[in-house]
Amino acid sequence: MKISRIDLFHVAVPLPAPFFPSWIPGFRAVENRFDLVRLESSDGVVGWGAAPSMGAEREGWGQFLGSYFLGERADDLANIRQRIREMGYLGHRGGGFIEPACWDMVGKARNKPVYELLGGTGGTVKLYASTGEVKSGAERVDEVNRRIAEGFEAVKLRVHDDTLAQDLAQIRETRKGCPDVVLGVDANQGWRVAAIAECARWDYDRALAFCKEAEQLGFSWVEEPLPQDDYEGLARLNAATGITIAGGELNNQGLPEFRHMVAKGCYDWYQPDAIMVGGIAETWAIVKAVLDGGAAYSPHTWTNGIGFAVNLQIFAATQGRDKKYLEYPFNPPGWLPEGRDGLLMEPWDHTDGKLELPTRPGLGFEIDESALRRYGRRWYTATKVRVALSTVLDRGLGEAKKLGAIRDARLQARSEELDQAGGDCFLDPLQELCSSS
Repeated sequence: MKISRIDLFHVAVPLPAPFFPSWIPGFRAVENRFDLVRLESSDGVVGWGAAPSMGAEREGWGQFLGSYFLGERADDLANIRQRIREMGYLGHRGGGFIEPACWDMVGKARNKPVYELLGGTGGTVKLYASTGEVKSGAERVDEVNRRIAEGFEAVKLRVHDDTLAQDLAQIRETRKGCPDVVLGVDANQGWRVAAIAECARWDYDRALAFCKEAEQLGFSWVEEPLPQDDYEGLARLNAATGITIAGGELNNQGLPEFRHMVAKGCYDWYQPDAIMVGGIAETWAIVKAVLDGGAAYSPHTWTNGIGFAVNLQIFAATQGRDKKYLEYPFNPPGWLPEGRDGLLMEPWDHTDGKLELPTRPGLGFEIDESALRRYGRRWYTATKVRVALSTVLDRGLGEAKKLGAIRDARLQARSEELDQAGGDCFLDPLQELCSSS
C-alpha cells in the first residue's frame, strides 16, 4: 500500500444552465470547478479525493505532495495525518481532501465500503433537497412543491437579501404556500463572501428576530445565522431560541475547535464537511464529540460528487442516521447531478427522496476516465523518478542524494516500527483519536 504515484487535476464540469450561488452574491457560475487528486499504490490500488476551487490556487501544492507522500503507506493513518498537518505548518492548508483518497485505497484493498470500515451497514439514507439560490416567496413555493412531488420530505431554502423584511417575506410566503412541509433555511452568514457584490451582515439582533420568526412559522432549522467564530453570539442565540440552530460546516477547523463549540453550546446540529475540516478521521472524531455532547450531526455536502461521496460514507456509519436527513444539493436548472457528479460513472441519483448506499469498496464510485480527459487538466504528476530529477535540478546531485537517503531511512524505520507494533495501523489510530474526543 505504498503510494507510488500522485496526479493532480483541475476540473471544470459545465453546468446545464447558469447557477447563482447564494453564498457568493453577484457570481454567475457556469462550471463546477474543483481540484482532483489521484493516488496510486505500488500494487496498483487507486484512490481519489477532490476539493472545490475557484481557479488554479493550489498549483503550488505539487512539490509538497510529491516529497511528502511518495513512499508513505496509504494505510498508515497516523503518518498520513501528520504529513497533512506538516503541509499546513508550511503554508499549504486545506489538505483534508487528500486523506479520503487513502480511505478509498484502503477500502478497495480490504474490499469494504468506507462506511463498513467505520462500523456502519448498508441500506438507504433519507435526503433533504438543498436549494442554492435566493428566490422570491412565490418562486420558492413552486420549487418546494416540485421537490415534494419528486419524493423529498424536507427542503432547505436560502435567504441572503439586503433587509430582514425581505428575508422574512420569503419564508412567510413559502410556509403559507407549503403548510405541511419540513422546511429549513440557510442564512450563509457563517462565512460571508462579499468579493463581488455587497451583501447583508447579520448581527445578533437580526439573527434573533429571524430565528424567532422561523420558529413561529414552524421551520425545523436555521443554518449559520452568525459568523462561524462568533462563539459567544451563537451560544447566546441558541439558548434564546427554540428552533434548531445548525452550522460548523466548512471553515471551522478540526477537533479542538469543534470541542470548544460543543462545550459552549453554539449549535444543536453540527455539519462538518470532511473535505474542509481535515479528512475522514478528523470528522469521525468530531462526530463522536458532537454526539457525546448531546448535539446532532449531518454534514454539509455542497462540493462535487466526490465530496458528496466522502460525507455520505461518514453519515452512513453514524449512529441514528435514520433520524436525520442528509443534504442533497439540487437546484434546477443549474445545479443538477450531471454537473455536480460530472466525473462519476453513476451520479448520486435519489429515489423518492432516498439514496441507496453504494456497495462498491472504498468511497463507492468509479471515475469516468473519458469525462476526466474532457473536463480535467492534469497539472502535476509525482513519481519517485520525477521527484528525484526535480530535486537534482533544484539542489544538485550531491544534495539530492543526501536528502533521498535521509527520507528513505525514515520510511524504512517507520515500516519496521509498524511491523513490530502489529495491530491495524489504519483503524487503531482512528480509535485512539476518537477516544481523545
